[in-house]
Amino acid sequence: MIQYAKQLGIDFIVCDHHLPDEQLPPAVAILNPKQKDCKYPYKELCGCGVGFKLITALCHRMHLPDETAYEYLDLVATAIAADIVSITGENRILAYYGLKKANSNPNFGIKALGHLSKHTKEFHVNNLVFIIAPRVNAAGRMDDARKAVLMFVSETYEEALHWAEQLHADNDSRKETDMSITEEALSLIGSDELMINRRSTVLYQPHWHKGVVGIVASRLIDHYYRPTIILTQSGEYVAGSARSVSGFNVYEAIHQCRDLLLGYGGHFYAAGMTLENDKVDAFCRKFEEVVQASIHPELLIPEIVIDAEISLMDIKRSFYDILCQMEPFGPDNLRPVFVAKKVYNTGWSKIVKENHIRFVLQQGTAKITGIGFNMAEKMPLLEAGKAVDVVFKLDENEWNGEKSLQLKVIDVRITQ
Repeated sequence: MIQYAKQLGIDFIVCDHHLPDEQLPPAVAILNPKQKDCKYPYKELCGCGVGFKLITALCHRMHLPDETAYEYLDLVATAIAADIVSITGENRILAYYGLKKANSNPNFGIKALGHLSKHTKEFHVNNLVFIIAPRVNAAGRMDDARKAVLMFVSETYEEALHWAEQLHADNDSRKETDMSITEEALSLIGSDELMINRRSTVLYQPHWHKGVVGIVASRLIDHYYRPTIILTQSGEYVAGSARSVSGFNVYEAIHQCRDLLLGYGGHFYAAGMTLENDKVDAFCRKFEEVVQASIHPELLIPEIVIDAEISLMDIKRSFYDILCQMEPFGPDNLRPVFVAKKVYNTGWSKIVKENHIRFVLQQGTAKITGIGFNMAEKMPLLEAGKAVDVVFKLDENEWNGEKSLQLKVIDVRITQ
């Protein structure tokens, strides 16, 4: 397309952050810090971050004030959060100031989505990841991505709210669709012993919705911890999305299957591809062969990295305030994970909303509450009356206007 545009005298500037191909398009400029010859010192910008650098350069060339570019920082922070890029270096700075903008003078679109999702607290990176980003992405996944653009460029809050309501509805549809496909995918794996014992998951169903295959791949990894690709029909071809486990380069694995593909691209942990229908079975076999030959068995075992052991007595407001100074949290600067050992259930822990646990724990004279999402199967460990080790992150709970510290529980086991 860019070659054709060049023939017509149309100039293209390409902003990208993916690993580039050997042959690059004939654009007048390609802004991508991952190019082999690019001397830009920070390599982990998301695509929006690269676009922001172009905006700042244009403002400088056009003698516009810096504040013109800074108006977009909350959108940049949203993109950094949504794309799960490293929260280090320049991304950390952009996220920090972008969150300040989101909390003080947000784009009308962010404000409208926050209102519809009933988010009344201060925005943090995880709020952008789980509240704003899914609703923005839902437009492109389920209908028309232009709705998200129109929301963000709205000149009034009322106009932004109009588009945000449509995105909110698209997100509800997305949730129903991806859960339905996930259940079907899990059924396909569970009914096939060969599939259960593979080192990768590659599934294809032509009726699956293309917009949610990446989400489904991530959900399957929660059940079968291994590199996963979900494929579906897209026009005349098959398209898919890949997700990986910690430490395994799924992009490189797909690269080794390139003779079976029409196109592919992505990152270390996520990628996409297109192929012809008659190549699906061969691709499934080849990808499994590549993974089997290259993945270390330990990478197929989910791991919880614990930063420190603490006692429940250590959990005080002053300690939590110090942790908050390390924000914004994200990849390469994750919220600290702690373990408290020889903790006891007070007898008041219980299952809530069918699949979650409301913890009430005690260690010595210290007591604290916590929440464990989708952990109902761990309830017998608490009811056994034995000491348990609890892995958690520290969180703040607000109820009836009062704030208190709580554990966001990740895992529980009987003390060894």
